[in-house]
Amino acid sequence: MRTSHAPPHTPAPDMPGISKSDTSELGPRTAAAEPKPEPAPGPGLVALIPSSRRRARVPRWLRRTSGPLTLLALWQILSATGVLTSDVLASPGTIAQVAGDLIGDGSLQNAMGVSLQRVALGLLFGTVVGTALALVSGLFRIGEDLVDASVQMLRTVPFVGLIPLFIIWFGIGEAPKIAIITLGVSFPLYLNVYAGIRGVDAQLIEAGESLGLSRWGLVRHVILPGALPGAMTGLRYSLGVSWLALVFAEQVNADSGIGFLMVQARDFLRTDVIVVCLVVYAFLGLTADFVVRTLERLLLQWRPTFTGR
Repeated sequence: MRTSHAPPHTPAPDMPGISKSDTSELGPRTAAAEPKPEPAPGPGLVALIPSSRRRARVPRWLRRTSGPLTLLALWQILSATGVLTSDVLASPGTIAQVAGDLIGDGSLQNAMGVSLQRVALGLLFGTVVGTALALVSGLFRIGEDLVDASVQMLRTVPFVGLIPLFIIWFGIGEAPKIAIITLGVSFPLYLNVYAGIRGVDAQLIEAGESLGLSRWGLVRHVILPGALPGAMTGLRYSLGVSWLALVFAEQVNADSGIGFLMVQARDFLRTDVIVVCLVVYAFLGLTADFVVRTLERLLLQWRPTFTGR
């Protein structure tokens, strides 16, 4: 009976310069040496990216406050080293202490109340006057012919230069102060509302007319919404002008208000009180601007705009 024998296993011939252990791993090593394309990080791979490769995001409130805090720290350092003496500019610590004393005796709150009342009345009257003139001049050609030229002439006259006339006309009470603020507020609001009305796209007007809108319907649904962004910009600018006008108004025959405190501090060379009043002016202006910006976001939700990157 024949039995078949398998041929004996013959080892592979040795390759010169490569050992047997190396030949067994030659395939994997060759494959590992080839570079593999790195997959692009998709939405599911974002969490797998190391934190060191991700861009660190600084909170926006920290970025916005870094500048003022740096200036405050530099101010304190200059005051502590004697570069800024107290007769030139008081240190932040001294100003904070003086502000606490003014708040403690109630003089700062009373001055703020009087100044806020003046700004509110002047802003109200200026908004009504400026908006009404802009509507008459922007909606009607005859209104533009009658109103625009006069307003353009008056707005080039510095409202501060009219203070002597206002004192002669209205006396030395509250009327000239409110009149100065009203005049300062009216012109920026007029210009922006007028530009907003005349900046409405003519194709939108044609589309509204083709849909059967009446003249009042066009004004209500097309022209006024289109002019609203310009009106909000004018209101923000008018707020800044109102505080500027208040500074001049309260330094002329005033017996109350923040400007009155500044005049008294100037007479006694109190730079700390002057700086406190300036900080209050800035704080009130920033608060008013924040209110207007919040109102702008609420009223212009239908108009998405670029917010920066």
